[in-house]
Amino acid sequence: MKGVLLVDKPAGITSHDVVDLIRRAAKMRRIGHTGTLDPAATGLLVLCLGSATRLSEHLTGLDKVYEGAMRLGIVTDSYDLDGKVVEDNPVPELTIEAIREACGRFTGDILQVPPMVSAVKVGGERLYKKARQGEEVERPARTVTVREFSVLGYEPPDISIRVRCSRGTYVRSLCHDVGQVLGCGGTLGSLRRTFVGRYSVEDASPVDAFQDPEDVERRLLSLDTALDLPVVVVRPEGRPAVASGAALVGRHLLGPCPVKEGWVQIKSGSGKLLALGEVRVGPVGPYIHPKRVFAK
Repeated sequence: MKGVLLVDKPAGITSHDVVDLIRRAAKMRRIGHTGTLDPAATGLLVLCLGSATRLSEHLTGLDKVYEGAMRLGIVTDSYDLDGKVVEDNPVPELTIEAIREACGRFTGDILQVPPMVSAVKVGGERLYKKARQGEEVERPARTVTVREFSVLGYEPPDISIRVRCSRGTYVRSLCHDVGQVLGCGGTLGSLRRTFVGRYSVEDASPVDAFQDPEDVERRLLSLDTALDLPVVVVRPEGRPAVASGAALVGRHLLGPCPVKEGWVQIKSGSGKLLALGEVRVGPVGPYIHPKRVFAK
């Protein structure tokens, strides 16, 4: 069994719990996720089964879209409502325009400090482990990209938000930082992931829909259409080179390579994914090195 599975995670369990549930339903171990959600968060988890786990790195890096609520007046040590309250402040009179202006400061490429209660490693140890021991340490800021930070509505003290962002962005850190700008503090109240790349939670199935291997298999998405990477089509006589991981050059391909560098999907004339390869430049010109071979 191989392919991509879209699961709608409920609140109250971890992403690893979801993986374990699908492993039991599918009766297989080789299953991985492509980006976790906090236990309190809900929404889309993209899982890879079987040889599709070799696609994981290309799915993990996709943009994510979240919808949720920011609670003003409250500051917690985890930047969400699961944490310990460290400030409880009155919320001033705020217009939705002022809130939008504050959120707008955190769009584009920004430096973000991860919360203490997070899985980021500092000094070789997860931050949440240090936090459990009562430690607070300096966390290096990381560059993330926030492409959208929209205010959908405001009913004090809660702000409805939508965020589209790059891998590694903490929406709860955004809420904390906006709260600081507004002067009353803020924390993440609720969060739901609605998109991972082009994959939508509307196409996902709830965890309890997966009871046996047949439930899993009929919801699997094919490796052939899982990625949005550029495509090259290999001629039939070039397939042995793909299978052996040998360099592919112009004579092996039907048409030119669409990119000069980076990853490409190597497909057959019928659209079957044969391999993922990297475009490189050698002494006699560009070539494609098959690195993740799926079809022998």
